[in-house]
Amino acid sequence: MRTTSHRRMSAAGWRRPASLLLVAGLGLAAASCGSGDEDKPTAQGSAAADAPVTITVGCQPPKSNPKERAGWDEDVAAFQKLHPNITIQSKDAFPCINPDTFQAKLAGGTQEDVFYVYYTDVQKIIKSKQAADISQYVGSVKALNDIRPDVQSVFKDGDKTYGLPRNNYNMGLVYNRKLFTQAGLNPDSPPKTWAEVQEAAKKIAAIGPGYTGFGEYSAGNTGGWHFAASLYARGGSMVSEDGKSAAFNSAEGKAVLENLKQMRWNDNSMGTKQLLQWEDLMRMMGSGKLGMMIGAPDVVQSVNNDFKGKFEDYGVTAVPESEGKASLSGGDGYMFNPKATPEKIKAGLLWLEFHELTPGKGQFNYERAKAQGRPVGLPIPDLYGDSAPGQEITALRKQFATVPVDHFTPYVTAQSSITNKLEPPKAQELYAVLDVAMSAVLTRKDADIDKLLSDAASKADKILAKNT
Repeated sequence: MRTTSHRRMSAAGWRRPASLLLVAGLGLAAASCGSGDEDKPTAQGSAAADAPVTITVGCQPPKSNPKERAGWDEDVAAFQKLHPNITIQSKDAFPCINPDTFQAKLAGGTQEDVFYVYYTDVQKIIKSKQAADISQYVGSVKALNDIRPDVQSVFKDGDKTYGLPRNNYNMGLVYNRKLFTQAGLNPDSPPKTWAEVQEAAKKIAAIGPGYTGFGEYSAGNTGGWHFAASLYARGGSMVSEDGKSAAFNSAEGKAVLENLKQMRWNDNSMGTKQLLQWEDLMRMMGSGKLGMMIGAPDVVQSVNNDFKGKFEDYGVTAVPESEGKASLSGGDGYMFNPKATPEKIKAGLLWLEFHELTPGKGQFNYERAKAQGRPVGLPIPDLYGDSAPGQEITALRKQFATVPVDHFTPYVTAQSSITNKLEPPKAQELYAVLDVAMSAVLTRKDADIDKLLSDAASKADKILAKNT
């Protein structure tokens, strides 16, 4: 599922999440329309490197989010002072992508020069030739080689590059440290295996009536979404490598459902209320009576901001058994209108480098965020891993932290051995199919897991056949 304004409603709110002297003196020749590659979008035209250029940029924070909007506007002013020849025209919207108009804008070529995208849309946009190939310009971005390969690959097709990331996250296990202590568990040593989750969940549920050890979704496509998260962490896949058939009717898929069935019916650690959707678990976690749930680190922010929880009560670790394997990931970034000139692309890259990729600047200006009273310390976005910029960003987060950074240490420590893995094609349709299996094992003690997965795979195969 998409982060931020898509179903999960990330607490980042309006959108889910020093190298400034580059390319300003570069004069890049225009791509020719007669190159024999007319079917591929590429920038056209050329001008002097210091000639005035105006670019439109999407996803300015809306007026309803005055703190982040003020920061954005402040950054635009600072950037334009550094680059007097570049004018940025910011375009705001909430949410940043409206599904009812986004595809129409792409089809009509009316998207911004630098337009905002979810990871899940990137490859479709590339295949539809609705974004510019920026390969010949992107090398000017100094930190490019420091970006996590699995993150940058989202915006690549072969050796060609079509955009840059802004946000990146993967799923973890969110847990209530306060309940861990009450249950006699060590909050600094959260579960690493599902067997350990089961044991912890039983102890938390035993605290008393109304306490739930582990919560899980099973409706509104959220059940299938979390099935995918657990499946990836076990080393499984949702679809075959060619994307043409389902791959979740596997030993890993069965293990996901068997584990939930065990906790629900044998351990009684998941509570009797099921068919839960996004807000249900968030409310339960905010109430202080839910021990654990799968979720990205920004769940803690949302629980704090919107569901009366307290930052200090929560921690995040990796999804159990995901180390050395994969974690369901998501994020967003920017691509370029295929009609954009080379000058617009170069200007846009300068802006993205300044605002989205530079430690201490733009989205990583944690000193300003702290002064504004915004939470600082969550370990996302993770664009750089343990590279030099990543280490600098981590140090800045700790320096200006307003939330307990150490509570995320288990999650951060595990990241070096976890590969980000994107949602499958036709994700929402597959998730809807798997909601049936998830809800069945959580509401029926006699649920037949083999049959549930077999039926789901048959339906998924038909969905994927239409996709191809």
